[in-house]
Amino acid sequence: MTKNRLEAFSDGVIAIIVTIMVLELKTPNGSSWTALSSIFPMMNTYIFSFIMVWIYWNNHHHLFHFVKHINGKVLLANGHLLFWLSLLPFATAWLGNYFEPLPVATMGFVLLMAGIAYYILSITLVKTHGSDSALAKAVGKDFKGIISVVAYSAGIGLAFVTPVISSIIYLIVAIMWLLPDRRIEHLVHE
Repeated sequence: MTKNRLEAFSDGVIAIIVTIMVLELKTPNGSSWTALSSIFPMMNTYIFSFIMVWIYWNNHHHLFHFVKHINGKVLLANGHLLFWLSLLPFATAWLGNYFEPLPVATMGFVLLMAGIAYYILSITLVKTHGSDSALAKAVGKDFKGIISVVAYSAGIGLAFVTPVISSIIYLIVAIMWLLPDRRIEHLVHE
């Protein structure tokens, strides 16, 4: 099978995810700075979640640059990733309205599961293309992925102690992923 429909479907689902998240933003109840400041928690959470979705879309795009063909296992792994990403609007809305331990932990759990799903997708693609493929070289050892999983797990647990620390951990992981993986970028430009 070719990858075109999978990429188009993934792009469509991601566009819908972002649309749902932005629709959760409500206009301020008034025209003053005070009214505007009342939506800052939701706006900050939206900005963070948008960046996370963008990071996944960007890395997905770079990853699929090396994909020559797909199979049913790849379709399942990609669907698994999209499922967890589709829960980001829920986690975003809840966290934006309630900066409390359980919503913070829920955001971490959704991010953790999306990270695991992305790792599974990468491994599935490498197995489909072979360990000597350009894709395998591009993916290499996924240290950032491992660090992310450990950090999200710590953030989930720490959410029940201090939600601020968890949020900082999630933000650090986002910053770490903000730029596309240099291994993949280097091979794309060869």
